[in-house]
Amino acid sequence: MRHRPTRLAVCSLALAGLLGVAACGADDRPDAEGPSGAASQGVTAGSEVAPETWPLTGLPAKGGSAAARHPVMVLKMDNTSSAAPQIGLGSADLVVEELVEGGMTRLAAFFYSEIPGTVGPVRSMRSTDIGIVSPVEGAMVTSGAAPITIQRIRQAGIPFFGEGAKGFFRDSSRSAPYNLFTDLAQTATLVQGPPERPADYLEWGEAKDLPKGQPGRTLEARFSGGHATSWAFEGGRYRNVNTFAAAGDEFLADSVLVVRVRVGDAGYRDPAGNPVPESILEGKGPAVLLHGGRAINLTWEKAGLDAPLQLRDRLGTVRVPAGRTWIELVPAATGSVSIGG
Repeated sequence: MRHRPTRLAVCSLALAGLLGVAACGADDRPDAEGPSGAASQGVTAGSEVAPETWPLTGLPAKGGSAAARHPVMVLKMDNTSSAAPQIGLGSADLVVEELVEGGMTRLAAFFYSEIPGTVGPVRSMRSTDIGIVSPVEGAMVTSGAAPITIQRIRQAGIPFFGEGAKGFFRDSSRSAPYNLFTDLAQTATLVQGPPERPADYLEWGEAKDLPKGQPGRTLEARFSGGHATSWAFEGGRYRNVNTFAAAGDEFLADSVLVVRVRVGDAGYRDPAGNPVPESILEGKGPAVLLHGGRAINLTWEKAGLDAPLQLRDRLGTVRVPAGRTWIELVPAATGSVSIGG
């Protein structure tokens, strides 16, 4: 990994193999290098104009500027039944689901175009988050982490905020450790964003430029014997049919991207004695993109933990249609993916 000092000015810090896809085949593409939907405003001599699309969605920014006063805020959220109801997930621009110990998953919810109020339950970081967060130089919102993880997060130059920082509180109606929340609008004031717009998280484009693919209206992304996340294409978007989100606060995805990853050992065990996994989000491997009721077989590449995620087919670069995207980091060796028409 290429380490680099963060450009974020921290104001306060408080924290002491093969893709198993059903019904997917070869893809035909109308334009292998079609025009990107993430257009930028023109720049005249001697002046700079902020890009007009949000970095996490590729959608147009109201007012023309997509440079916020805060960095991308990435909040670690519990994703078990004990977390129900999850609050604030529906305001996220992008979500990454990752494997944690015990075969369960945790969410990295990205907020930038909109910073909501209460969000949570907030849980701890993992070393996997370095590859997830670094490409946009985000700041993390977390309940903490193991000492070895904190050391690696700091070495990667990622700022993080936890209990005791501005905005954090405990909900007395819930049981610990599922009762930690934050007013994200307050926490976001603790760190100043870079003067320029963050880099695009994915290469954004238009649906008309996607390969044809195969029918893909349902998806089961299985992380372990104990957890699978299921999706259904309804009303033009993908709905997580087994979500723990509060009613009306679900993340409705325009696209679901499944990335098959190698899983290693993070080097320590949780309090219950379970080994902690680390999803390796660098290198390359198989992927599948679901959009508009279609599924497209791809490969993913990521040159380093802080490098952008790139998608390709046999004809070249594939761009994700602008919109809200959920990324599933499914174990290549032990996980599975089932797609139906």
